[in-house]
Amino acid sequence: MTKQLSAILIALLMTACVGVFIFAVGGAALLNKNGVPASNTAPQVSEISDTSLSSSQVDQVAELQSLVGQYQDHETQYQQREQQLQEQLAQANAQIQQDQQMLQQVQMLLGALQQRGLIRITSDGRVIVNQ
Repeated sequence: MTKQLSAILIALLMTACVGVFIFAVGGAALLNKNGVPASNTAPQVSEISDTSLSSSQVDQVAELQSLVGQYQDHETQYQQREQQLQEQLAQANAQIQQDQQMLQQVQMLLGALQQRGLIRITSDGRVIVNQ
């Protein structure tokens, strides 16, 4: 009985320590004045006033804005390519369905010919036409 009681007390102590740690981290994050507020929207590239920046910073900002534009172009290209691939996949699936229907029709035809005794299909897959 004492082993069970000591195990329960240790488990409660560990749970309390973890809970205190979680509240401490959450409280520190809540009270942090230097944090960045959460945003539910996509980041927007804004124009920065040239008067408050040095020329090297202006160049860096221009380069970064150019990179963002390039990335947006790449994303558009990837989305177009994905759409093309989706269309090709749909066409391939339609072709598979047509081929499966054709296969079923051929199997039905072979079965009917075999039932009438016009052909015989051997175990190795050969088709023998009866006279």
